[in-house]
Amino acid sequence: MKFIDLTAYQCPYPLVQTKLALKKMQPGEKLAISISDSGSRQDVPLFLKKFGYQVQITDDNDKSMSLSITKLNNI
Repeated sequence: MKFIDLTAYQCPYPLVQTKLALKKMQPGEKLAISISDSGSRQDVPLFLKKFGYQVQITDDNDKSMSLSITKLNNI
């Protein structure tokens, strides 16, 4: 599983980096990310669910949100 810490960045950078990382992955592979920006905390999970990724919020607190993403198809 690859991990990307995006807590130091504001939207849209975390969303763009997540998309780029997922594009390089094969179906079945997992990606873990951490985000902190309020826009990213809303936009990233919505994007992932909309495009058919399996998303699990592994941690959500005042400082950051951590997500585990599984690529299900070859988007």
